[in-house]
Amino acid sequence: MKHSGKGARFRFQDAIAELTPQLRGFARFLARDASRADDLVQEALLRALEHEAMWQDGTDLRAWLFRILRNAFLDQARRSGTERRALGAIDPHAAQLPTQPGVTELGELGRAIAELPAPLREAILLVAALEFTVAEAAAVTGLPEGTLKARVSRARVALARRLGPRA
Repeated sequence: MKHSGKGARFRFQDAIAELTPQLRGFARFLARDASRADDLVQEALLRALEHEAMWQDGTDLRAWLFRILRNAFLDQARRSGTERRALGAIDPHAAQLPTQPGVTELGELGRAIAELPAPLREAILLVAALEFTVAEAAAVTGLPEGTLKARVSRARVALARRLGPRA
């Protein structure tokens, strides 16, 4: 992306700032710790700003940033252990739920999602919780769309089987 002066840079920075809360949410899912997630977001934002010239105008900035965040997480995971162990150890009790109607069901859903295999959990969270399209989620993960779509489908089936019919 070639920027034409300061105005384009500020628009790029503003767009990144608007996406930061979504990045933070995904980082908390990955890191399972608020301060570690904030460090991860900071690293991803720094990488994005350092590599701004690599982003192509007209492409999905959100998918590009999420991929940078995911790659930063995987880099950290490789340094401290295997990728599978890092993605596979999501604590379903990491977030405290407010006392409201539906909290039990929400907690049950959280536990069911946490028990999914890491690739299925990542796919369902990107598509269902973060509302990425299959194409966007495939771009974030680097997977073919068909593979990601199959993972989302398998995750939905597993969750439906685990949670059963609701009245």
